[in-house]
Amino acid sequence: MTTPIRLTGDEAADALLSSDDNALLIGMLLDQQVPMEKAFSGPLVIAERMGGRLDPAAIAECSEEDFVALCSQRPAIHRFPGSMAKRVRQLCLVLVDSYGGQASNVWAGAESGTELKRRLQTLPGFGAEKAAIFVAVLGKQRGVTPPGWAEAAGQFGEPGVFRSVADIVDADSLARVRDTKKSVKAAKKAAAPS
Repeated sequence: MTTPIRLTGDEAADALLSSDDNALLIGMLLDQQVPMEKAFSGPLVIAERMGGRLDPAAIAECSEEDFVALCSQRPAIHRFPGSMAKRVRQLCLVLVDSYGGQASNVWAGAESGTELKRRLQTLPGFGAEKAAIFVAVLGKQRGVTPPGWAEAAGQFGEPGVFRSVADIVDADSLARVRDTKKSVKAAKKAAAPS
């Protein structure tokens, strides 16, 4: 089961995310300190600048300096194009060296949600929370559901919640996720010592 991804508001970017697991993984990597739409549009921008194809092997072969320059062209792929370009390239190096250049090989054959989350956490830029969210994305939108996947995803794996990118399937769910994130941020701010 693969659900069409509708995260960016851009038909071409969403089509790439829906059809290419490498794009979805790279979009998740970019999803920090920028709007989700910007982060998940990044893989298409990279593909367009690299001749129309998102190829982890080509990214890995690119020198760090050249790839940073490519990602820094306006409009840049991220608010922090240099550091995120380096992280994307590091991710692609790992994909090529350990997973045959295919993101889907990261989760292929995972026998449990715990193993899936552990594998994701070995990737550059994937801490515990980002790995948990991506486990939820895989479970809810890609049909990757090894035993215990929802538990490994924690609060992001719960059904009927609107906490993360894993829950976005249309404009309404995007708005609901944004509202949840604003509420969580406001609660943290209110609880912080002055």
